[in-house]
Amino acid sequence: MVDVADDSKSDSRSEIGSYVAVGDSFTEGVGDPGPDGAFVGWADRFAVLLADRRPEGDFRYTNLAVRGKLLDQIVEDQVPQAVELTPDLVSFCAGGNDIIRPGTDPDEVAERFERAVARLTEIAGTVMVTTGFDTRGVPVLKHLRGKIATYNGHVRAIADRYGCPVLDLWSLKTVQDRRAWDGDRLHLSPEGHTRVALRAGQVLGLEVPADPDQPWPPLPPRGTLEVRRDDVQWAREYLVPWIGRRLRGESSGDHVTAKGALSPDDIKMRIASVA
Repeated sequence: MVDVADDSKSDSRSEIGSYVAVGDSFTEGVGDPGPDGAFVGWADRFAVLLADRRPEGDFRYTNLAVRGKLLDQIVEDQVPQAVELTPDLVSFCAGGNDIIRPGTDPDEVAERFERAVARLTEIAGTVMVTTGFDTRGVPVLKHLRGKIATYNGHVRAIADRYGCPVLDLWSLKTVQDRRAWDGDRLHLSPEGHTRVALRAGQVLGLEVPADPDQPWPPLPPRGTLEVRRDDVQWAREYLVPWIGRRLRGESSGDHVTAKGALSPDDIKMRIASVA
């Protein structure tokens, strides 16, 4: 686990009294289950960091993210809700599910992403955007690394144009460790989500309780047979069903409802109960 860091960035965001998280499975928190099986995730953990800077009861948090959603679905379903809530902070992570689909153009996806950012910046004090991960070690997605990098370049340029802080996941090297990922190899583990939440805090200049870049403890070497056995099990348990959903036109988010408004104190209790 991450140990307490010796130093951290200075505080500059104590004015944030409300936060809305917009996105897909990454922001919903898939891979980071609470005691009831519902997911926690980096955004909920980040909300706790923000709430701890406010007087008790003086912080509002809403998580609108739903797994499997494409950019246009997020813009249609979640962005209007975020606009209505007029929060001090919005985190906006969208487009990843579009980018991994065959035939999509990252330039065109970025154009639609920018229109949503423009709308959000009109109503929110701060809009934090998120890049995609470096997928060099992900079997199904490593061949899309260049496409993801192109989209990331657009996200950073859009952030520059609209004055948005960037949660740059590509540069967070510690999440390239396999322990940062869930068994499906597509979503973060609880520790991976924790490190992203800490990095989000750093991006906004918050004093964070631990260093997301802290190296992992060394692991014993794995033999070829062990790696191959893990790959076969992963393909059977996760890859085949994932391909099947794509062929049937199904989404993991079908019939899933967003978490909505959450109490930071409740999030803390859920995290503590599985720690």
